[in-house]
Amino acid sequence: MEAKIEFLKTKFIPLLQTIPPDTKGLWGVLNLQQMIEHMGDAFKNAAGKLILPPLTSGETLEKMRAFLMSEKPFKENTQNPYMDAKGAPTRQPNVTAAISRLEKCIADFFNHFEANPNATSSNAFFGELTFEQNVQLLHKHALHHLKQFGVIVTA
Repeated sequence: MEAKIEFLKTKFIPLLQTIPPDTKGLWGVLNLQQMIEHMGDAFKNAAGKLILPPLTSGETLEKMRAFLMSEKPFKENTQNPYMDAKGAPTRQPNVTAAISRLEKCIADFFNHFEANPNATSSNAFFGELTFEQNVQLLHKHALHHLKQFGVIVTA
């Protein structure tokens, strides 16, 4: 868990900064800026600042949570019902600004759980998540999108 926390705090942003802004994803509809803004929203959700209605329950939720806690990666082209066929319109003026916003969202996530270590947050796909479960999800999600843009992380 510590390595995943360290990755999210210190390695994720520098890896994003190595990707040229005009890089096309190897799959999916998101451009680089959309992906970075999407990851910012994922951190906001994990910090309890962006609430989405639940999409899974019962047996499906149990299977989703088992996948979450595994080291299996997200599949390419994993569908997100909250995203349309073109991805969300960008909200920041450019990739640099999107990365700055993402940095703030990452810091807000860690600050939130530092101040509230027993807090949980509601995830539309995986239910109520603890800090450790959120770290697992955010790490898995970050690796998925880095791979989407050609950045392979081996550790």
